[in-house]
Amino acid sequence: MKENKFCQSCGYPLKSDPKGGGSEKDGTVSKLYCSMCYENGEFLTPPEVDNAKKMQDFCIKAMKEDGMNGFLAWLFTRGIPKLSRWN
Repeated sequence: MKENKFCQSCGYPLKSDPKGGGSEKDGTVSKLYCSMCYENGEFLTPPEVDNAKKMQDFCIKAMKEDGMNGFLAWLFTRGIPKLSRWN
């Protein structure tokens, strides 16, 4: 399997993930998704976040709530449509 540098759902750098990535149903670390997006083999985002645009909006809102500048939040989410979950 290809080694990914970024979560293939939200674009978060996997090396920055405190848990090292999300988890599969068997407890192994996911090589595709971060721990904020994926746990026990399931996505953690609300069911209505079902496409790249909605994921971008969801991530921007969360980053702004954490105190990030809106422009930077937008900049960090620009690549979401290119990630494997959304293709």
